Amino acid sequence: ATPRPAHGCGSGALLGRFGVLLQALLALCAFSTLMLKRFKEPKEERRPWRIWFYDTSKQAIGALFIHFANVFLSDLTEEDPCSLYLINFILDATLGMLLIWLGVKVVSWIVQHKKYTYLVFGEYGDPPQAAAWIGQCILYLLIMVFEKTVISLVLLIPGWTKLQQILLGYIPSPQLELVLVMFVVPFIVNAIMFWVVDSLIMRKYKQKDTLDINGSIETPQARRTEESQVLLSPDMDFDQSESDQDISILQGKNQKMKQPSYQVVI
Repeated sequence: ATPRPAHGCGSGALLGRFGVLLQALLALCAFSTLMLKRFKEPKEERRPWRIWFYDTSKQAIGALFIHFANVFLSDLTEEDPCSLYLINFILDATLGMLLIWLGVKVVSWIVQHKKYTYLVFGEYGDPPQAAAWIGQCILYLLIMVFEKTVISLVLLIPGWTKLQQILLGYIPSPQLELVLVMFVVPFIVNAIMFWVVDSLIMRKYKQKDTLDINGSIETPQARRTEESQVLLSPDMDFDQSESDQDISILQGKNQKMKQPSYQVVI
């Protein structure tokens, strides 16, 4: 059996029975924030359940990849794996969040420039196509791979070992440390990250008072301005049809008056 250190959790504790239970509870609580976010959306812009599932499942796949990558990297050390997992998690929530935002922006610009409509995050077609969802999941997973690779390279910088030794050294109970590292801190940070990333990759709906007419955006205020300009225009003749008819009648009478009269003498 692997000896347990005086402070911190032992090797393999993250994948133990208690650690797995905490991870399942974390996943349930963290993704409940996405459901809460859906009900917080305005009713006229609230996503259908299918669209909501397509949006949130991308985050679920990315979060699972990051989580198991952190667990794998943390178990590579014979020292306290909980503190190393926490360092990975903090870097994912700070520098990693910036990398995710940058990756989403770059990928969105590329697919829009190439006019790959179904690869635009949040756009699945009408009706929604599973192929578009699969393509976007692959793109988002590639962004997660890029983010985790950069974070792993940052961890190679000397100095993290000292931080790892003092980060959770004041906690005497390994189980309490596991609860803090695998549930309390990740739940708070993941709730914020899921909320922000979901707003980043979901479809951006137009304002409900904006209309798209012949490819141009027209608001009610612009329509009212245009109508007032038409009503106040001095060159507008509202009885144009009637006046045209009167003019044609007068022209007909003038032509009759100008016609020469002939008298037949027998």
